[in-house]
Amino acid sequence: MKSNNLKIINSQGIELRATLELPANQKAWRYAIFAHCFTCSSDLHAVRNISRALANYGFGVIRFDFTGLGQSKGEFKDSHFSANIQDLLDVASFLEENHEAPSLLVGHSLGGAAAIIAGAKIESIKAIATLGAPADTGHVEHLFSSAREDLEKADETEITIGGRTFSIDKNFLEELNKKSVKATLKKLRKPLLVLHSPQDTIVDIENARELYNTAFHPKSFISLDGADHLLSNQEDSIYAGQIIGTWVNRYLPRKADKSLDTLGEQVVGHLDLDEDNFTTTIQTIKHTIIADEPTKVGGDDFGPNPYELLNSGLAACTAMTLKLYAERKKWPLEEVYVYLSHSKKHSQDLGLESTEKIDVIEKKLKLIGPLDEAQKERLKEIASKCPVHRTLISTTHINTELI
Repeated sequence: MKSNNLKIINSQGIELRATLELPANQKAWRYAIFAHCFTCSSDLHAVRNISRALANYGFGVIRFDFTGLGQSKGEFKDSHFSANIQDLLDVASFLEENHEAPSLLVGHSLGGAAAIIAGAKIESIKAIATLGAPADTGHVEHLFSSAREDLEKADETEITIGGRTFSIDKNFLEELNKKSVKATLKKLRKPLLVLHSPQDTIVDIENARELYNTAFHPKSFISLDGADHLLSNQEDSIYAGQIIGTWVNRYLPRKADKSLDTLGEQVVGHLDLDEDNFTTTIQTIKHTIIADEPTKVGGDDFGPNPYELLNSGLAACTAMTLKLYAERKKWPLEEVYVYLSHSKKHSQDLGLESTEKIDVIEKKLKLIGPLDEAQKERLKEIASKCPVHRTLISTTHINTELI
Protein backbone atom coordinates (compact mmCIF):
# COMPACT_ATOMS: atom_id res chain seq x y z
CA MET A 1 0.00 0.00 0.00
CA LYS A 2 1.21 3.53 -0.71
CA SER A 3 0.80 6.85 1.11
CA ASN A 4 0.80 10.09 -0.87
CA ASN A 5 1.46 13.40 0.89
CA LEU A 6 -0.88 16.18 -0.18
CA LYS A 7 -1.35 19.90 0.43
CA ILE A 8 -4.97 21.06 0.35
CA ILE A 9 -5.89 24.75 0.42
CA ASN A 10 -9.13 25.22 2.36
CA SER A 11 -11.78 27.87 1.76
CA GLN A 12 -9.93 30.25 4.11
CA GLY A 13 -6.76 29.98 2.04
CA ILE A 14 -5.03 27.90 4.75
CA GLU A 15 -2.83 25.00 3.71
CA LEU A 16 -3.92 21.69 5.19
CA ARG A 17 -1.45 18.82 5.37
CA ALA A 18 -3.02 15.55 4.22
CA THR A 19 -2.08 11.98 3.40
CA LEU A 20 -3.87 9.78 0.88
CA GLU A 21 -3.69 6.08 1.72
CA LEU A 22 -4.20 3.86 -1.33
CA PRO A 23 -4.78 0.13 -1.83
CA ALA A 24 -1.83 -2.09 -2.70
CA ASN A 25 -2.34 -1.64 -6.43
CA GLN A 26 -2.70 2.17 -6.04
CA LYS A 27 -6.17 1.98 -7.59
CA ALA A 28 -8.94 3.03 -5.21
CA TRP A 29 -12.46 2.53 -6.44
CA ARG A 30 -14.09 4.50 -3.61
CA TYR A 31 -12.91 7.22 -1.23
CA ALA A 32 -13.18 8.09 2.46
CA ILE A 33 -12.15 10.95 4.75
CA PHE A 34 -10.88 10.52 8.32
CA ALA A 35 -11.49 13.28 10.89
CA HIS A 36 -9.05 13.01 13.82
CA CYS A 37 -9.74 13.67 17.51
CA PHE A 38 -9.61 16.99 19.37
CA THR A 39 -6.03 18.42 19.54
CA CYS A 40 -4.70 15.25 17.84
CA SER A 41 -3.30 14.93 14.33
CA SER A 42 -3.63 12.61 11.36
CA ASP A 43 -0.35 10.93 12.37
CA LEU A 44 -1.92 9.34 15.44
CA HIS A 45 -1.26 5.59 15.25
CA ALA A 46 -4.98 4.79 15.39
CA VAL A 47 -5.71 7.13 12.47
CA ARG A 48 -2.99 5.53 10.35
CA ASN A 49 -4.01 1.98 11.24
CA ILE A 50 -7.69 2.51 10.51
CA SER A 51 -6.97 4.34 7.24
CA ARG A 52 -4.65 1.57 6.07
CA ALA A 53 -7.15 -1.10 7.08
CA LEU A 54 -9.79 0.66 4.97
CA ALA A 55 -7.37 0.80 2.03
CA ASN A 56 -7.50 -2.99 2.05
CA TYR A 57 -11.22 -2.67 1.31
CA GLY A 58 -10.60 -0.66 -1.86
CA PHE A 59 -10.74 2.81 -0.28
CA GLY A 60 -8.51 5.72 -0.99
CA VAL A 61 -8.51 7.37 2.47
CA ILE A 62 -7.56 10.99 3.09
CA ARG A 63 -6.42 11.63 6.66
CA PHE A 64 -5.58 15.27 7.26
CA ASP A 65 -4.72 17.74 10.02
CA PHE A 66 -7.41 20.25 10.90
CA THR A 67 -6.52 23.94 10.70
CA GLY A 68 -3.84 24.86 13.27
CA LEU A 69 -3.07 21.25 14.21
CA GLY A 70 -0.34 18.82 13.24
CA GLN A 71 1.45 20.02 10.13
CA SER A 72 -1.42 22.14 8.80
CA LYS A 73 -1.04 25.90 8.72
CA GLY A 74 -3.14 28.33 10.73
CA GLU A 75 -3.71 28.89 14.44
CA PHE A 76 -5.37 26.53 16.90
CA LYS A 77 -7.84 29.25 17.85
CA ASP A 78 -9.09 29.06 14.25
CA SER A 79 -9.63 25.31 14.63
CA HIS A 80 -13.01 25.72 16.29
CA PHE A 81 -15.78 23.22 15.67
CA SER A 82 -17.38 25.05 12.73
CA ALA A 83 -13.95 25.38 11.12
CA ASN A 84 -13.43 21.62 11.51
CA ILE A 85 -16.69 21.01 9.70
CA GLN A 86 -15.68 23.43 6.93
CA ASP A 87 -12.30 21.70 6.62
CA LEU A 88 -14.14 18.42 6.03
CA LEU A 89 -16.30 20.05 3.36
CA ASP A 90 -13.19 21.50 1.69
CA VAL A 91 -11.36 18.17 1.72
CA ALA A 92 -14.43 16.50 0.22
CA SER A 93 -14.42 19.11 -2.57
CA PHE A 94 -10.72 18.45 -3.16
CA LEU A 95 -11.39 14.72 -3.51
CA GLU A 96 -14.26 15.29 -5.92
CA GLU A 97 -12.17 17.64 -8.08
CA ASN A 98 -9.00 15.54 -8.12
CA HIS A 99 -10.12 11.94 -7.65
CA GLU A 100 -13.72 11.05 -6.86
CA ALA A 101 -16.32 12.36 -4.41
CA PRO A 102 -16.00 10.61 -1.02
CA SER A 103 -18.64 8.09 0.00
CA LEU A 104 -17.56 7.40 3.60
CA LEU A 105 -16.74 9.68 6.54
CA VAL A 106 -14.96 8.35 9.63
CA GLY A 107 -14.51 10.52 12.72
CA HIS A 108 -12.70 9.96 16.01
CA SER A 109 -13.87 11.67 19.21
CA LEU A 110 -14.85 15.30 18.47
CA GLY A 111 -13.90 14.52 14.87
CA GLY A 112 -16.75 12.00 14.95
CA ALA A 113 -19.20 14.74 15.91
CA ALA A 114 -17.85 16.88 13.07
CA ALA A 115 -18.17 13.92 10.68
CA ILE A 116 -21.87 13.54 11.49
CA ILE A 117 -22.63 17.20 10.80
CA ALA A 118 -20.39 17.42 7.71
CA GLY A 119 -21.72 14.09 6.44
CA ALA A 120 -25.23 15.47 6.47
CA LYS A 121 -24.05 18.32 4.22
CA ILE A 122 -22.00 16.30 1.71
CA GLU A 123 -24.32 14.71 -0.83
CA SER A 124 -21.84 12.03 -1.95
CA ILE A 125 -21.42 10.65 1.59
CA LYS A 126 -23.40 7.42 1.81
CA ALA A 127 -22.26 6.21 5.26
CA ILE A 128 -20.70 7.61 8.46
CA ALA A 129 -18.71 5.83 11.18
CA THR A 130 -17.74 7.34 14.54
CA LEU A 131 -15.20 6.19 17.14
CA GLY A 132 -15.54 7.37 20.73
CA ALA A 133 -17.62 10.33 19.60
CA PRO A 134 -19.50 12.65 21.98
CA ALA A 135 -23.24 13.17 21.67
CA ASP A 136 -22.74 16.84 22.57
CA THR A 137 -19.90 19.04 21.34
CA GLY A 138 -19.84 20.78 24.70
CA HIS A 139 -18.29 17.69 26.31
CA VAL A 140 -14.84 19.33 26.05
CA GLU A 141 -16.03 22.54 27.69
CA HIS A 142 -14.66 21.51 31.08
CA LEU A 143 -11.17 21.90 29.59
CA PHE A 144 -11.79 25.63 29.25
CA SER A 145 -13.32 26.58 32.60
CA SER A 146 -10.36 28.73 33.64
CA ALA A 147 -10.05 30.14 30.14
CA ARG A 148 -13.53 31.66 30.33
CA GLU A 149 -12.47 33.88 33.21
CA ASP A 150 -9.30 34.96 31.38
CA LEU A 151 -11.23 35.80 28.21
CA GLU A 152 -13.40 38.26 30.14
CA LYS A 153 -10.25 40.36 30.52
CA ALA A 154 -8.41 39.65 27.26
CA ASP A 155 -9.11 38.80 23.62
CA GLU A 156 -6.98 35.66 23.78
CA THR A 157 -5.65 33.28 26.40
CA GLU A 158 -3.60 30.11 26.59
CA ILE A 159 -4.72 26.66 27.68
CA THR A 160 -2.75 23.47 28.24
CA ILE A 161 -4.15 20.16 27.02
CA GLY A 162 -2.17 16.95 27.15
CA GLY A 163 1.00 18.81 27.98
CA ARG A 164 0.69 21.14 24.97
CA THR A 165 -0.17 24.84 25.05
CA PHE A 166 -2.74 26.34 22.68
CA SER A 167 -4.08 29.87 22.19
CA ILE A 168 -7.85 30.37 22.01
CA ASP A 169 -10.25 33.31 21.81
CA LYS A 170 -13.91 33.92 22.72
CA ASN A 171 -15.09 32.78 19.30
CA PHE A 172 -13.49 29.37 19.89
CA LEU A 173 -15.60 28.75 23.00
CA GLU A 174 -18.78 30.13 21.47
CA GLU A 175 -18.43 27.77 18.51
CA LEU A 176 -18.52 24.71 20.76
CA ASN A 177 -22.24 25.09 21.36
CA LYS A 178 -23.29 26.36 17.93
CA LYS A 179 -23.74 22.96 16.32
CA SER A 180 -26.03 20.23 17.63
CA VAL A 181 -25.02 16.67 16.83
CA LYS A 182 -28.31 15.19 18.00
CA ALA A 183 -30.37 17.70 16.04
CA THR A 184 -28.44 16.66 12.92
CA LEU A 185 -28.97 12.95 13.67
CA LYS A 186 -32.72 13.47 13.89
CA LYS A 187 -32.67 14.60 10.26
CA LEU A 188 -29.89 12.33 9.01
CA ARG A 189 -31.02 9.55 6.68
CA LYS A 190 -27.66 7.90 6.11
CA PRO A 191 -26.28 4.66 7.60
CA LEU A 192 -24.43 5.26 10.87
CA LEU A 193 -21.96 3.01 12.68
CA VAL A 194 -21.15 3.93 16.29
CA LEU A 195 -17.98 2.34 17.72
CA HIS A 196 -17.22 3.01 21.38
CA SER A 197 -15.33 1.42 24.25
CA PRO A 198 -17.16 0.77 27.55
CA GLN A 199 -13.83 1.60 29.23
CA ASP A 200 -13.48 5.02 27.54
CA THR A 201 -12.65 7.45 30.35
CA ILE A 202 -12.51 10.54 28.10
CA VAL A 203 -15.88 10.26 26.36
CA ASP A 204 -18.20 8.09 28.45
CA ILE A 205 -20.01 5.15 26.82
CA GLU A 206 -23.28 6.94 27.62
CA ASN A 207 -22.53 9.13 24.59
CA ALA A 208 -22.74 6.09 22.33
CA ARG A 209 -26.16 5.25 23.74
CA GLU A 210 -27.40 8.81 23.05
CA LEU A 211 -26.03 8.78 19.50
CA TYR A 212 -27.54 5.40 18.74
CA ASN A 213 -30.95 6.15 20.26
CA THR A 214 -31.18 9.52 18.48
CA ALA A 215 -30.23 8.21 15.03
CA PHE A 216 -32.68 6.55 12.66
CA HIS A 217 -32.12 3.18 11.05
CA PRO A 218 -29.99 1.91 9.43
CA LYS A 219 -27.70 2.23 12.44
CA SER A 220 -25.26 -0.12 14.12
CA PHE A 221 -23.22 -0.24 17.32
CA ILE A 222 -19.94 -2.07 17.93
CA SER A 223 -18.34 -2.28 21.35
CA LEU A 224 -14.56 -1.76 21.34
CA ASP A 225 -14.28 -3.65 24.60
CA GLY A 226 -11.03 -3.05 26.46
CA ALA A 227 -9.87 -0.17 24.26
CA ASP A 228 -8.91 3.26 25.56
CA HIS A 229 -10.16 6.51 24.02
CA LEU A 230 -7.18 6.94 21.69
CA LEU A 231 -7.22 3.27 20.61
CA SER A 232 -3.58 3.12 21.69
CA ASN A 233 -3.44 -0.65 21.28
CA GLN A 234 -2.70 -1.46 17.65
CA GLU A 235 -5.01 -4.46 17.69
CA ASP A 236 -7.95 -2.23 18.69
CA SER A 237 -7.47 0.26 15.85
CA ILE A 238 -6.88 -2.41 13.20
CA TYR A 239 -10.00 -4.23 14.41
CA ALA A 240 -11.99 -0.99 14.19
CA GLY A 241 -10.80 -0.42 10.63
CA GLN A 242 -11.73 -3.95 9.60
CA ILE A 243 -15.17 -3.64 11.18
CA ILE A 244 -15.84 -0.36 9.35
CA GLY A 245 -14.64 -1.85 6.06
CA THR A 246 -16.89 -4.88 6.41
CA TRP A 247 -19.90 -2.88 7.63
CA VAL A 248 -19.76 -0.30 4.86
CA ASN A 249 -19.85 -2.97 2.13
CA ARG A 250 -23.51 -3.38 3.04
CA TYR A 251 -24.19 0.18 1.89
CA LEU A 252 -21.46 0.63 -0.73
CA PRO A 253 -21.58 -2.63 -2.67
CA ARG A 254 -18.18 -3.69 -3.90
CA LYS A 255 -17.65 -3.13 -7.59
CA ALA A 256 -17.12 -6.22 -9.63
CA ASP A 257 -13.42 -6.69 -10.25
CA LYS A 258 -12.41 -6.17 -13.84
CA SER A 259 -10.63 -9.44 -14.45
CA LEU A 260 -8.05 -9.69 -17.19
CA ASP A 261 -8.90 -12.16 -19.94
CA THR A 262 -6.39 -15.03 -19.88
CA LEU A 263 -7.26 -15.83 -23.54
CA GLY A 264 -7.48 -19.48 -22.65
CA GLU A 265 -4.07 -19.60 -20.98
CA GLN A 266 -3.45 -20.36 -17.30
CA VAL A 267 -2.09 -16.91 -16.37
CA VAL A 268 -1.91 -13.39 -17.81
CA GLY A 269 0.37 -10.63 -16.55
CA HIS A 270 -0.35 -6.96 -17.29
CA LEU A 271 1.81 -3.87 -16.83
CA ASP A 272 0.69 -0.37 -17.89
CA LEU A 273 3.96 1.54 -18.30
CA ASP A 274 2.27 4.94 -17.95
CA GLU A 275 0.44 4.18 -14.70
CA ASP A 276 2.03 1.26 -12.91
CA ASN A 277 5.83 1.74 -12.82
CA PHE A 278 6.84 -1.92 -12.18
CA THR A 279 3.58 -2.94 -10.48
CA THR A 280 2.25 -5.90 -12.47
CA THR A 281 -1.19 -7.45 -12.17
CA ILE A 282 -1.18 -11.23 -12.50
CA GLN A 283 -4.52 -12.87 -13.23
CA THR A 284 -5.59 -16.49 -13.31
CA ILE A 285 -9.13 -17.44 -14.25
CA LYS A 286 -10.27 -16.90 -10.65
CA HIS A 287 -7.51 -15.09 -8.74
CA THR A 288 -5.48 -11.86 -8.85
CA ILE A 289 -1.96 -11.26 -7.53
CA ILE A 290 0.11 -8.07 -7.48
CA ALA A 291 3.84 -8.30 -8.23
CA ASP A 292 6.38 -5.50 -7.94
CA GLU A 293 10.04 -4.67 -7.45
CA PRO A 294 11.50 -3.34 -4.17
CA THR A 295 12.04 0.40 -3.80
CA LYS A 296 15.83 -0.01 -3.84
CA VAL A 297 15.67 -0.90 -7.55
CA GLY A 298 13.03 1.68 -8.47
CA GLY A 299 9.84 -0.21 -7.68
CA ASP A 300 7.02 0.64 -5.28
CA ASP A 301 7.14 -2.63 -3.30
CA PHE A 302 3.38 -3.20 -3.60
CA GLY A 303 3.81 -6.95 -3.90
CA PRO A 304 6.37 -9.77 -4.00
CA ASN A 305 9.04 -9.61 -6.68
CA PRO A 306 9.19 -12.23 -9.47
CA TYR A 307 11.69 -14.49 -7.70
CA GLU A 308 9.64 -14.33 -4.49
CA LEU A 309 6.63 -15.45 -6.52
CA LEU A 310 8.71 -18.26 -8.03
CA ASN A 311 9.70 -19.39 -4.54
CA SER A 312 6.10 -19.04 -3.42
CA GLY A 313 4.95 -21.58 -6.01
CA LEU A 314 7.65 -24.00 -4.88
CA ALA A 315 6.79 -23.47 -1.20
CA ALA A 316 3.08 -24.09 -1.79
CA CYS A 317 3.69 -27.18 -3.93
CA THR A 318 6.13 -28.62 -1.38
CA ALA A 319 3.76 -28.13 1.55
CA MET A 320 0.79 -29.62 -0.33
CA THR A 321 2.81 -32.62 -1.48
CA LEU A 322 3.98 -33.36 2.07
CA LYS A 323 0.40 -33.11 3.34
CA LEU A 324 -0.84 -35.64 0.78
CA TYR A 325 2.02 -38.06 1.41
CA ALA A 326 1.68 -37.90 5.22
CA GLU A 327 -2.10 -38.43 5.01
CA ARG A 328 -1.66 -41.43 2.72
CA LYS A 329 0.88 -42.92 5.13
CA LYS A 330 -1.26 -41.92 8.13
CA TRP A 331 1.75 -40.19 9.68
CA PRO A 332 1.18 -37.60 12.46
CA LEU A 333 2.27 -34.54 10.46
CA GLU A 334 0.45 -31.49 11.86
CA GLU A 335 2.08 -28.45 10.23
CA VAL A 336 4.63 -27.72 7.51
CA TYR A 337 6.86 -24.66 7.16
CA VAL A 338 8.85 -24.27 3.94
CA TYR A 339 11.56 -21.59 3.93
CA LEU A 340 13.07 -20.65 0.55
CA SER A 341 15.70 -18.26 -0.79
CA HIS A 342 17.01 -17.81 -4.34
CA SER A 343 20.53 -16.70 -5.23
CA LYS A 344 23.21 -17.11 -7.88
CA LYS A 345 26.48 -18.80 -6.96
CA HIS A 346 29.73 -19.64 -8.72
CA SER A 347 29.84 -23.26 -9.82
CA GLN A 348 33.16 -23.78 -8.00
CA ASP A 349 31.49 -22.90 -4.71
CA LEU A 350 29.19 -25.85 -5.31
CA GLY A 351 32.02 -28.23 -6.23
CA LEU A 352 31.27 -28.08 -9.96
CA GLU A 353 33.85 -27.70 -12.75
CA SER A 354 32.00 -24.99 -14.72
CA THR A 355 33.05 -21.35 -14.25
CA GLU A 356 29.51 -20.02 -14.71
CA LYS A 357 27.14 -18.76 -12.07
CA ILE A 358 24.12 -20.95 -11.55
CA ASP A 359 20.75 -20.45 -9.85
CA VAL A 360 20.49 -21.92 -6.38
CA ILE A 361 17.33 -22.27 -4.29
CA GLU A 362 17.84 -23.10 -0.64
CA LYS A 363 14.88 -25.05 0.77
CA LYS A 364 14.51 -25.57 4.52
CA LEU A 365 11.72 -27.59 6.11
CA LYS A 366 10.18 -27.36 9.55
CA LEU A 367 7.88 -30.29 10.29
CA ILE A 368 5.50 -30.10 13.25
CA GLY A 369 4.10 -33.26 14.81
CA PRO A 370 5.24 -36.39 16.72
CA LEU A 371 7.24 -37.80 13.79
CA ASP A 372 10.18 -40.17 14.25
CA GLU A 373 13.52 -39.52 12.53
CA ALA A 374 12.87 -42.02 9.74
CA GLN A 375 9.57 -40.32 8.88
CA LYS A 376 11.21 -36.89 8.86
CA GLU A 377 13.97 -38.08 6.52
CA ARG A 378 11.42 -39.62 4.16
CA LEU A 379 9.39 -36.43 4.10
CA LYS A 380 12.58 -34.54 3.29
CA GLU A 381 13.04 -36.81 0.25
CA ILE A 382 9.43 -36.35 -0.79
CA ALA A 383 9.86 -32.55 -0.58
CA SER A 384 12.21 -32.81 -3.57
CA LYS A 385 9.65 -34.72 -5.59
CA CYS A 386 6.83 -32.19 -5.71
CA PRO A 387 5.78 -31.22 -9.28
CA VAL A 388 7.11 -27.64 -9.15
CA HIS A 389 10.45 -28.81 -7.75
CA ARG A 390 10.77 -31.30 -10.59
CA THR A 391 9.87 -28.64 -13.15
CA LEU A 392 12.53 -26.26 -11.84
CA ILE A 393 15.33 -28.84 -12.02
CA SER A 394 14.27 -30.29 -15.36
CA THR A 395 15.07 -29.03 -18.84
CA THR A 396 12.22 -26.61 -19.51
CA HIS A 397 11.39 -25.09 -22.90
CA ILE A 398 9.54 -21.75 -22.97
CA ASN A 399 8.04 -20.83 -26.33
CA THR A 400 7.44 -17.09 -26.86
CA GLU A 401 5.24 -15.62 -29.59
CA LEU A 402 3.55 -12.31 -30.38
CA ILE A 403 -0.24 -12.14 -30.55
